[in-house]
Amino acid sequence: MIAEEMVRPGSREYCLLAGILVFARGMDFLSTWIATPNLVLEANPLARKLGWRGGLALNVVLCAGFALWPLPAIVVATTSVLVAARNFQSAWLMRSLGEESYRSWMADHVRNASLSLYLFCLLTQTLLLAGVGAVLMVFSELNLVPLAVGMGIVAYAIAVTFYTLLSVWRIRRARRS
Repeated sequence: MIAEEMVRPGSREYCLLAGILVFARGMDFLSTWIATPNLVLEANPLARKLGWRGGLALNVVLCAGFALWPLPAIVVATTSVLVAARNFQSAWLMRSLGEESYRSWMADHVRNASLSLYLFCLLTQTLLLAGVGAVLMVFSELNLVPLAVGMGIVAYAIAVTFYTLLSVWRIRRARRS
């Protein structure tokens, strides 16, 4: 299957891609709900604004739409699974401390950390991840699945960088207020 090809709604390929997307987005939803049921810790302002019902409705539409086009379907699924894995990594701590206590605890540690060290660690982490995705893309020979998975890994690294920097900026800005 060529990366530019679209699939017919209701076809075997469409159903497979839709199932993969529903699973991946479902894991992202589940991990977020376990970590922050009130969305206090949700980094994405749009997701916080939409809430659970709005987010669910939007994701149903996105899954149905993206399932028509294999490349973005696999990119979104890969990114979603990686986000879910990251959420599950700390969800137990967020839940056991409580959303507000965890946010306060994390904000205190971010404020007290050396900003240059924090940014170095964040950027190194995400560049290493993006590097894995880029290598996968380069050696994919434009085969759909390895290319899209590589793109999903790069997209995840970009998302982690963006939303983490957004959170750090908010924490540091609040400190000055």
